[in-house]
Amino acid sequence: MNIFKSRLKIIDRYIIGKYLGTFVYTLTVFVVIIVIFDLSEKLDDFLGNNLTFWQVISLYYAGSIPFYVNMLSPLINFIAVIFFTAKMADQTEIVPILSGGVSFNRFLLPYFVSAFIIFSANLASNLYILPYTNQLKNSFENTYVKKNDPSSKTNIHMKLDKNTYIYMESFDNKSKSGYRFSLDNFDGDVMTKKLVADQIKWDSLKHSWKITNYSIRNIKGLKETMIKGMGKEKDTVLDMRPDDFSAYENVYENLSNRELSDKIRKEKFRGTGIINDLLFEEYKRWLQPLSAFVLTLIGVALSSRKVRGGVGLPLGIGIFLSFAYIVVNQFAKMFSIKGGIPPLIAVLIPTIFFGLLGLYLLKKAPK
Repeated sequence: MNIFKSRLKIIDRYIIGKYLGTFVYTLTVFVVIIVIFDLSEKLDDFLGNNLTFWQVISLYYAGSIPFYVNMLSPLINFIAVIFFTAKMADQTEIVPILSGGVSFNRFLLPYFVSAFIIFSANLASNLYILPYTNQLKNSFENTYVKKNDPSSKTNIHMKLDKNTYIYMESFDNKSKSGYRFSLDNFDGDVMTKKLVADQIKWDSLKHSWKITNYSIRNIKGLKETMIKGMGKEKDTVLDMRPDDFSAYENVYENLSNRELSDKIRKEKFRGTGIINDLLFEEYKRWLQPLSAFVLTLIGVALSSRKVRGGVGLPLGIGIFLSFAYIVVNQFAKMFSIKGGIPPLIAVLIPTIFFGLLGLYLLKKAPK
C-alpha cells in the first residue's frame, strides 16, 4: 500500500478524490430520486396489503436499493467522469498538467485507479450481494406487486437424468405445488417404473417433495407390481426444485453463483430451453463491471478538451452515450435470449463496441 501511495502524486489523489466523490454524490442523488418515484408508484400496493413501514423497508427497499445502485452505476460513472473532467478543462486545470511534461497516458492513471475501485465494488456486488438482495426484492414484488400476474406454468416436460423423465400438467409457484404429475424411469428403451400422482408439493423444511394420491408401477420384465396410495401422502427426493418451474422472469437473478453454475450444468443435460438465459446471467455478473474502464476512457477522452459553453456540451454528449450503452446492452440481451447470439458475445458486445469508440476518442483527444 505504501508503494502504491508513493507512486501517486498530489494531482493523482486530487483526481481520484474528485472522481469518487462526484460518483458517490451523483449516485446517491439518483437513487433517492428513483426511490421517491418508485414509492409513489407502488404506494397503493403497499397500503392495499396493509404493509408496515418496516416491512416495506426490510422486505423491499433493502433489496431494491442495491439493485438500483448496480443498474445506475455505469450511467453515473460516465456522468461523473465527464462532469468533473469537463469542469477541470473549463477551469484550465488540464492544460498546465499536460504542458508540464505529463503524458496523456500518465494523466489517465488516477482515472483508471478510480475505475478499478468501482469495477471491484461492482464485481463483488454482482457475485456476493445482489443474488441475495434480489431474492428480497423479487420475492416481495411477486407476492405483493405482481400478485395478479400469472404464477403457474403448464404442460411441463423435463429430463432429470439419462433414465428419468417427468411431466406436470401445471405448477403453481405461489403454493409450490404441481398437479397431474407423472415420472417415468427407463433402462435403455425399457420402462422400469412409472409413478403417477394427483399432486406434488415442495416441503421447504425437509427439502423434499410430497406426493398425494399416487400409484407406483414397478416393471421387471414380465413381472409387474403396483403400489397404490389413494388418499395418502409420500415423501420423495427428486433432483429438481420449484425454481425449475418458475413462471417469473426474474428468478435467475436470485440464484447464488453456486446455484447458477449447478443449474447451468443441469440445464445442459435437460435441455428445457433456458440455457441462454442462465449463461447470460453468469457472464453478465463477471464481465459487465468492465464497463467502468470503458466508460471512463470515453469520458476522459471526450471531456478533456476545453470548449465554449463550459461543461454543458460534454455532459449532454455523455448522457446520450451512457443511455446508448444501456440500450445496446438491453438489445444484446434480447438477441441472446431470443435471437440465438451466443451469450458470451452478447455480454461483450457493448464493452467491445464502446471500447473501440473510446480508443478512437483517445486518439483524437488533446495531448
